[in-house]
Amino acid sequence: MPSVSLTQPLRREYERLFEDCVIRPARRQAVDRLIEGMQENRSRYQQVGEAQGVPWGFLAVIHNMEASADFSRHLHNGDPLDARTVQVPAGRPRSGSPPFRWEESAQDALAMKRLGTRTDWSLAGTLYQLERYNGWGYRLYHPEVLSPYLWSFSTHYTSGKYVADGTWSDSAVSRQCGAAVLLRRMAENGLVAFADRPPPAEEDSPLVPRYARQRPHDKHLEARVKELQRWLNTYPGIFLKVDGVPGGRTSAAYTRVTGAYLPDAPRG
Repeated sequence: MPSVSLTQPLRREYERLFEDCVIRPARRQAVDRLIEGMQENRSRYQQVGEAQGVPWGFLAVIHNMEASADFSRHLHNGDPLDARTVQVPAGRPRSGSPPFRWEESAQDALAMKRLGTRTDWSLAGTLYQLERYNGWGYRLYHPEVLSPYLWSFSTHYTSGKYVADGTWSDSAVSRQCGAAVLLRRMAENGLVAFADRPPPAEEDSPLVPRYARQRPHDKHLEARVKELQRWLNTYPGIFLKVDGVPGGRTSAAYTRVTGAYLPDAPRG
């Protein structure tokens, strides 16, 4: 399959899609449950990721996509660890003897993809590597559909997918949460950041970022807060859930961008 280069227009496309990504309301609980599982295994992802120079969040979402976060499966493609991979890529890992430990298989998968300290882990670079991991079939042969491997469960994706190798269906709908959608929610929760988009540092702000956790009852106020959150999301490194709740992350982001406090915000 032909390769795709990370050009400046493609960078801007990835950035715009990530910034505009909205999780479908019916899927939010499912997304949050997946992320809870990733958090529970964060130390395991970090151990492999730090050794290879790969962010733990990238490793976690790939593991979810390829193996449903099952540590008895190869990171390459979800095949069982009790033998070398059978599906593409077949025969991995080439060294060692089965059964394999998940960690050694994961290291092989990342090395095979040449992912490490020299990889561009910017926001656009990370999304590029996610799409590359799955393959360029959607972009090259069905550009009218954004890859569900990245965007399923978001408003960026409705239908259309490969139901088998080389077999396309316009009506089929992915039942798996997209990797970029998981990363977007993780960024909203402050769990991940990107090389070119450092998050607002709450400790750098004199604001105490813990207040107003409840949803406002004033619909006019809620609309104004949503408008503010959308505006804050246009700034690098800020990824807020547009929910109309003026909570700690919204306050920290507002202070980082403007140098001022939200009205009535508590102060340390």
